[in-house]
Amino acid sequence: MSAASPVPAAGDSGPALQASPAAMNDAAVVESPQPLTTAPGQPNTDQTSYFASPRTEALADSPMKAASGSRSSADLLRRLSLVDGDRPATPYLDPQVEYPALNLTGRILSATFCIPHTLGFKSGRDWDIRPRRGTSALFDSFTHLSETGGVWDHTLVGWTGEIKPSDEIPSRPQSPVEGSSSSKNSLNKTLPVPLNNLSAPVPVDGSVRPSAPQPHGDGIRVTKADRECLEKQLRRDKSGKIVPVWLMDKSEDNKDDVVLKDQGRWRRYAEHEIYTLFHYKQHEPTDGRAERRWWTDYCQMNQMFADRILEIYKPGDIVWVHDYHLLLLPSILRQRLPHIYLGFFLHVPFPSSEFLRCLSRRKEILTGVLGANMIGFQTFSYSRHFSSCCTRILGFDAVSAGVDAYGAHIAVDVFPIGIDAAACAKLAYGNRVIEDKIQRIRAQYAGQKIIVGRDRMDTVRGVAQKLQAFEKFLERHPEWRGKVVLIQVTSPTSIEEEKEDGGHKMANKISNLVAKINGLYGGLEYTPVFHFPQYLSQDEYFALLRVADVGLITSVRDGMNTTSLEYVVCQRDNHGPLILSEFSGTAGSLTSAMHINPWDLIGVAEAIHQALTMPAEEKANQQRMSYRHVTTNTVQLWQKTYLTRLLANLASFNQSFSTPPLDRALLLTRYRLAKKRLFMFDYDGTLTPIVKDPQAAIPTDRVIRTIKTLAQDKRNAVWIISGRDQAFLDEWMGHISELGLSAEHGSFIRHPETDEWENLTEKVDMGWQKEVMEIFQHYTEKTQGSFIERKRIALTWHYRRSDPEYGAFQARECKKHLENTVGKKWDVEVMSGKANLEVRPTFVNKGEIAKRLVASYGFGSGEPPEFILCLGDDNTDEGNKISLPRAWMKIANVLLRDMFRTLRATKLPQENVFSVTVGASSKQTLASWHLLEPADVIAAVALLNGNVSGSNVDATLVAGY
Repeated sequence: MSAASPVPAAGDSGPALQASPAAMNDAAVVESPQPLTTAPGQPNTDQTSYFASPRTEALADSPMKAASGSRSSADLLRRLSLVDGDRPATPYLDPQVEYPALNLTGRILSATFCIPHTLGFKSGRDWDIRPRRGTSALFDSFTHLSETGGVWDHTLVGWTGEIKPSDEIPSRPQSPVEGSSSSKNSLNKTLPVPLNNLSAPVPVDGSVRPSAPQPHGDGIRVTKADRECLEKQLRRDKSGKIVPVWLMDKSEDNKDDVVLKDQGRWRRYAEHEIYTLFHYKQHEPTDGRAERRWWTDYCQMNQMFADRILEIYKPGDIVWVHDYHLLLLPSILRQRLPHIYLGFFLHVPFPSSEFLRCLSRRKEILTGVLGANMIGFQTFSYSRHFSSCCTRILGFDAVSAGVDAYGAHIAVDVFPIGIDAAACAKLAYGNRVIEDKIQRIRAQYAGQKIIVGRDRMDTVRGVAQKLQAFEKFLERHPEWRGKVVLIQVTSPTSIEEEKEDGGHKMANKISNLVAKINGLYGGLEYTPVFHFPQYLSQDEYFALLRVADVGLITSVRDGMNTTSLEYVVCQRDNHGPLILSEFSGTAGSLTSAMHINPWDLIGVAEAIHQALTMPAEEKANQQRMSYRHVTTNTVQLWQKTYLTRLLANLASFNQSFSTPPLDRALLLTRYRLAKKRLFMFDYDGTLTPIVKDPQAAIPTDRVIRTIKTLAQDKRNAVWIISGRDQAFLDEWMGHISELGLSAEHGSFIRHPETDEWENLTEKVDMGWQKEVMEIFQHYTEKTQGSFIERKRIALTWHYRRSDPEYGAFQARECKKHLENTVGKKWDVEVMSGKANLEVRPTFVNKGEIAKRLVASYGFGSGEPPEFILCLGDDNTDEGNKISLPRAWMKIANVLLRDMFRTLRATKLPQENVFSVTVGASSKQTLASWHLLEPADVIAAVALLNGNVSGSNVDATLVAGY
């Protein structure tokens, strides 16, 4: 299973165990980690491993010292890998002492989709709290963080999960007692011989009631007192402090009573769309109506998680977000708390850009995750896919070590999760019940080799491929018939989509394959395949892993398969080989295992034969290497390593310049409260995309309609401030009479309801243009594809059609030439734009127009605008990019440059000023918000006009409209 695979429905109960509520891979619950003596062996030096090899370079004695002096994100990762010898660095020191500049509180708020419990409810009574199956490694790490005496104060924030009445929660399956009726279905008893397709061994515990969802009329009503009762119980939880998130309709938010209806809706988009595509599966095309409803719920769920976190957040806390249900949460938190310390970890695979493009909400998903300071993945290939998607889909600069976006560096790193090996070993060994079960299983299958598989009933787990490969093995190696059995355990799926398989196609396919193999190669005295579609008790689970001769995992796409890690621990004495799919995230960690391609049935069949005939010495060597890895790279080390890297990145990269995505809910709220509003738009790159031919950048019908609707509101003053000339703006935007226009960066203006242009540079000496024209002509002849654009006030040299690298080189040379000649003789400036150079008088800039408009519509009449939205994409909107102290805003005689700097220097309340930079840029900006592309600009403006499109639905939910 994936280390943080989706949790089962609330009705799936786990075994009754006393150690901890964290379930061990759907079969066991573990205690806090205890010291474990590892098997002897040498460190893994395989070049494909993600873990450290022996170092010859001098080691730093702390992560902070190792990180100091790093020149880049890649260098930072290299330095951190040299801490503490042959394993990743771990923060054994107090992080508040190690990183004083971060002003840490010592608190960690972990956000995960569900709490580690299933809940049974009966009004007026204590809640029925039971361990939740799945995500054992993740829950174990939370327990470790919450241990008394640790360096962190940990709080878990998670959804309650689907709440059911207490009388509908199935009883916990126990280990069968000798002589009981349920023991007849146990692995340690002889099973009936299958006689036909319908009699294949499919034992099911009859004492466990099915967990099919039951209707509850108008829903489950939970009073405020009941909610407070649960929160009080969870505060006393032995695994640490837990803060539940109550997911409900917004209209119910202000009521004392909460009515829970259709609780499964909150997981549908994540598990139908994201989980499916992240595992390289696609749906058939639909009309999209259901997907839009699911997306609305997904956005609302992430917003409610953010609200809950903000209720308990304190500056200096670290927020750690987990997995694909909460992909939007980092960005939402970053919008509300720009300087929050925020990490994200994805426990499932991340697909390549070719596959992610198929997700209609791909940009929202990527930008949502990029709100984090660091993003962690299970394997290097997943992190590489993410960086590639940021470049190919969003246009950001990205390398394997991170992504540069909107003035901030977002670190991207690899952290393969482990298990609590000490607790696993303690549960698997030294238990008399388990020892007895092992002896009975061996007696039952005397003279036969045992191959064990344990998977969920999901299509991505590769159970069908496993059975087909086993069939091929028996066909190609008849000498093994009667001498080997496959015991396959398939626990119920937790994925919403798989559970809604009305035709039971997956279960029927597996049952048919089992029946076929048993019919072809079995008989009265031999059954090749024993299939158990059920949960096993803890004792049976560990007994099965210990008694196995071969472990077989054939997942077709998986995150970190922790079953394989538990198998290695349980094979400490038996040394059974592990056959592991190369598509599992564990394959990059367990390099000594036998890697197979589950789609190559003959290859898997031959791997089974090789494992069964492997010499004892080779099996011992493989087990020694795998055992050393599993017992060294534990889940405790995983969380320590992640937090170390996160803190080192926070301390090494200045995060203060990060520009959050535009908070559309806040924008809509401020807009509707204001009666006097001012809008200022750039044109190229803001209202229309940048194109190679400037004359081809014409506005679409949607752009014109959206801007016209905005300008028709008498409370709005709408201006387009562009570098374009008068003729272009007249041709494409001039027919909107309510619209104000400014051409050539403020040289000319046309007020609303007029056709006349006002020349603001009438008395300026333009003698410099001749010299500039000669220099531009020289570089035009040298640069194929470049051309000159002559405006009334400015001259622009374009190289959009040229080779990008050569054009940029020639632009740098041309700029130096101009600055050393014309720039020293005339009062002009040379501005670098997007694939162009422009020369203009120094007093001509968009900032002057912005200042003029604010004065005209605001302070000039003694009544400032109540709302300002200013959007631009290039240097002419930003002005100088140097970092300035805040005191500069108080200096009255400072030279105001360009729009964003002008707005920041005004006396307007900054909460009513929305300055937005547009485009996928890594530059540091003076804007307060960002949008990715012109389409997002139009969608945001359409939202203000009352058009609630798919991209705006989350904003209307939060704003309450």
